[in-house]
Amino acid sequence: MRPVAPRPPLPALLALLWALLPGPGGAQTSVHPKAVIIPRGGSVVVNCSTSCEQHKLLGLETVLNKKEVASGSNWETYELSSVQEDTTPFCYSTCNNNEQSQAIMSLTVYWLPERVELAPLPPWQPVGENLTLRCQVAGGAPRTNLSVMLLQGEKLLSLPQPAGATPVAEVTATVLARRDDHGTNFSCRTELDLRPQGLGLFQNSSVPRQLRTFVLPEVRPHLAAPKILEVGTRASVTCTMDGLFPVSEAQVHLALEDQRLEPRIDRSKDSLLATARVEATPGEEGSHPLTCAVSLGNQRRSTQEYVTIYSFPAPNLTLSESEVPEGTEVSVECKAHAGAAVTLSWGPDGSPLPRAQTTLNATAEDDGREFLCSAMLVVAGEELHKHKTQKLSVLHGPRLDQETCPGNWTWEEDTPQTLRCQALGNPTPTLACRREGDRALLPIGDLRPVTRAISGTYVCRATSSRGAVTHEVVVNVIYRQSNLATILAVAGLIVGLAGTVGLAAYLYNRQRKIRKYKLQKAQEQAAMKLNSPP
Repeated sequence: MRPVAPRPPLPALLALLWALLPGPGGAQTSVHPKAVIIPRGGSVVVNCSTSCEQHKLLGLETVLNKKEVASGSNWETYELSSVQEDTTPFCYSTCNNNEQSQAIMSLTVYWLPERVELAPLPPWQPVGENLTLRCQVAGGAPRTNLSVMLLQGEKLLSLPQPAGATPVAEVTATVLARRDDHGTNFSCRTELDLRPQGLGLFQNSSVPRQLRTFVLPEVRPHLAAPKILEVGTRASVTCTMDGLFPVSEAQVHLALEDQRLEPRIDRSKDSLLATARVEATPGEEGSHPLTCAVSLGNQRRSTQEYVTIYSFPAPNLTLSESEVPEGTEVSVECKAHAGAAVTLSWGPDGSPLPRAQTTLNATAEDDGREFLCSAMLVVAGEELHKHKTQKLSVLHGPRLDQETCPGNWTWEEDTPQTLRCQALGNPTPTLACRREGDRALLPIGDLRPVTRAISGTYVCRATSSRGAVTHEVVVNVIYRQSNLATILAVAGLIVGLAGTVGLAAYLYNRQRKIRKYKLQKAQEQAAMKLNSPP
């Protein structure tokens, strides 16, 4: 709307003058209507009349645009247009006897406020803190009939407050932000109540503004990450935080040093879990800060841990030769990566050093010996260990001895037994055991059952590219005599019925003792051969 121009002072002075001038007779000037209220910019028709039959003057005094639309002998009608403000036009008349009079009318203009605006809300409002709403209203008339109120949705937050006479009225209300207020709209409304004037109730509202509330706990996020990470490996890091609202709006920033990670974010109720992978690449050795920051609303919580990236290759273990003939001198060396220390499992005892070495004269006992090189590195207070092993192969001739191939075996017939005989050597020798006389092969392994047919003396021969050795093996099998049943039967017939049982028992017991005696003798002879030098 156009601004209202100030009214010139002259018409007011004239109106005051006419009001102060007394009329000498009973002549009167009338105006109709005496009071009217119209919308701003509207028009109104005003009738001026006089009671004197003959008059010199009759008219309407106003600062407004006027146009005479009709007249009579003692009246005139005018149209006032484009009315912008309250004013008090007056009708005046002068009779022939110079009697003067006037009548003042009240012209009131109404209009809705030009601006009804709710002050911007904060982008985010913490839950549990007070929020002050401010509504500004500019313009609007008549102000005595204009009230202002604040609303949340359609809920009235305060009683209607009068706009007052100031050019810009301001109304405030304070609310406590809650979780339930998140996403609700706040607005400001004006009411111009002209119902007493018979016009009605006019309302005007501001553009609604949406409130966003949030909860971000004071605690820091929980960051789980490895303290150390080896070059060439990857590890998972997680960042969690509880008590967030609304969790869907929470943002997570994960970074290793200045390298931003791309986490996968899982949200559940009021909790958040961010997971990312960290990869250690060559050239990044050292301690690096790992940061997790959770942002919600206009606040941020962060936590920081340090990850030490290290390089720790396995130690180097070298043998001057990994396969040597018996009697060869072999050098063994164990070396560690820079910063690490090593120990050699077969060598002189001592403190860990960056390098360890030893020499040995290879014997048959060293064949298959495994050397262990252990490296130790301290990273961020943690001891790390890596190992490397290598076997030595010593070439030596065949070996048959009492330990690997016992020289005497004595068993009872029909019992299950196991015959062991193994030749040692590198390369592995071939083994054959043949009985003296018929050259029958000795069955090595499980004997189920033992039979008297394997009894005898055998010569075992082990042969390889590095020579041959022989070893004698004696196998004794103790078996029952076959005429025992016949003797018992004949004795029974001779002795007769009365002495049969006693004689048979005596003979059986005697044979059992003889058999036991022979078995003991055979075992003693075998033990003597076993202990006698070859």
